[in-house]
This record gives sequence, C-alpha cells and structure tokens, in this order.
Amino acid sequence: MSATLIIIGVLLVATAFGLVDRKRSGTLKVKMSLQLGVSSQEIGSELGEVATVLQFSSAFCAPCRTTRSIITSVIEHFPKMKHIEVDAEKNLELVRRLKIHQTPTTLFLNSSGNEIARAVGAPKRDQLMSALQKI
Repeated sequence: MSATLIIIGVLLVATAFGLVDRKRSGTLKVKMSLQLGVSSQEIGSELGEVATVLQFSSAFCAPCRTTRSIITSVIEHFPKMKHIEVDAEKNLELVRRLKIHQTPTTLFLNSSGNEIARAVGAPKRDQLMSALQKI
C-alpha cells in the first residue's frame, strides 16, 4: 500500500513539473538592462540592420529544427532584420559567456549586438511576431 502511494506521489510531482516546464518553454523574456553585446566576429556573420535573431542550436535537437522553421517564416516579413543560427557545440566559449543552458535558445539583439530579449525553448509564432514588431 505504501509503495503505491509513493508511486502516485512521484507521478503527481513529475506531472506538475512537466506542466510548468511546458508553460515556460519558448516564453519570450524581455531584458530590462542591456547585457554585453555580441560581435559579428563571434557569430561569423554580419548583424542585421535593425535587429538580429540569434538562435543557438545543436545537431540532435528536434525543437531546434522547429524553431529554425518558425523564425525563418516570421523573419521574412522584416527585411531589415536577420536570423543567424549558431551551433552551440562549436561555440562553447560564446555559449558560456551568454549563459546559454539549453538548446534551442534564441536571443534578440539590437543593431549594436546587445541582447534585448531571450526565448528558451521553441518560441511561439505569435510571440515571435509581436516581439519583432516592437523592435
């Protein structure tokens, strides 16, 4: 009887954690103060004229492919903005400096390369569209 209660308790805790994680994943968090900038040399590409959407991905990350697809389709509507995808495994120094803890992580940079927002996990299309319109 007590083993059954323990199993039920573990399942309830795991379900609660999963629901909270799903709600947080992909949520866009706007930075109140600008962090250290990212240079075009660090990412191997020029920054966008108005803003840059910088996506950190890894080779075996399924949500990274979804994120790439969403960002690519949304960024088409913003010709002065640029989408750059960075392989997190090949750029560990940059990943550590920017405190990237999981992939996909998407940074929204202003024209100077300063982070103005961040999404951990696959961002939702409507959140991404509204964030880019505000920039």
